[in-house]
Amino acid sequence: MSRLIALPFRKSLEIAFQSIRVRFFRSLVTTTSLVLAVSFLCYMRSSNDFAQAVLNSGDINSYQILVKAGYDVSFGADAIAASAKQRWIVTLSLLVCIVGIINAQLMSVTERFREIGTMKCLGALDRFIVRLFVLEALMQGLAGSCAGAILGVVSATVSSTFTLGTSIFSSFPWVALCYSMLLSVIVGTSLSLIGVIYPAILAARMQPVEAMRLEQ
Repeated sequence: MSRLIALPFRKSLEIAFQSIRVRFFRSLVTTTSLVLAVSFLCYMRSSNDFAQAVLNSGDINSYQILVKAGYDVSFGADAIAASAKQRWIVTLSLLVCIVGIINAQLMSVTERFREIGTMKCLGALDRFIVRLFVLEALMQGLAGSCAGAILGVVSATVSSTFTLGTSIFSSFPWVALCYSMLLSVIVGTSLSLIGVIYPAILAARMQPVEAMRLEQ
């Protein structure tokens, strides 16, 4: 009977963290693409949140301010919705982000042939290999998504101050902004996890002897 490695979850977390530290610059490139995508998503949502706050303020000039700022809102409207163009641009940026993550993770698998082969020769199960890649993606996803959400809200606040005026601070949409940030973090982390599924399965199914034979 072959020996199988059954490491605790905490140990798997430590190995995943060390792997990110060793490949810091590669991880940084992957995370940067996620930061930009999540930042854009959060920026669009937060900008609409500020516009909604201005609309709900009851200011008689609110419609004029919003139209001047470029929002498609008619007199009597009670909600600001994202336009079809905005939704398409956000969706496209997220798709590009997924492709970039998958590509970066596939390159990571290629660089780690010997490491994966060594672990499998020592008895590591397929699910252990998958767990390592998923944990790495989860940590990168959370870090990148949080950074992107913060950057998106800050950018939207600065931009809305110029386009809508300082009146946004009198009815600052704290709850709506927190919801937009939370949603952006969830979306960004999910993208990171989705992007690692195929590379992780590919790494887990690799035969130990074949992985050890391949050169870096």
